[in-house]
Amino acid sequence: MAEKKILRSLLDLSTIGLNLVLATFVGLGMGYGLDHVFDKYLGMKTSPWFTIIFLILGIISGFREMIRMARKYNADNQKDI
Repeated sequence: MAEKKILRSLLDLSTIGLNLVLATFVGLGMGYGLDHVFDKYLGMKTSPWFTIIFLILGIISGFREMIRMARKYNADNQKDI
């Protein structure tokens, strides 16, 4: 039973880095896509502003999720003590 809990904790912690990278790339992709749509189809020259803004939002979102998962992991470990 204890091995199962340790394995589950390791699995949860291993997703922290993946979530951070994924959120960053999603934000970058959304910003780049919006810049492309505004530049090409609407004739507005927004490049690189949406890319920069959404990249920053993606990074913030990734760190927010990382902190949330770390707090959850810490709270779960405090219950076991």
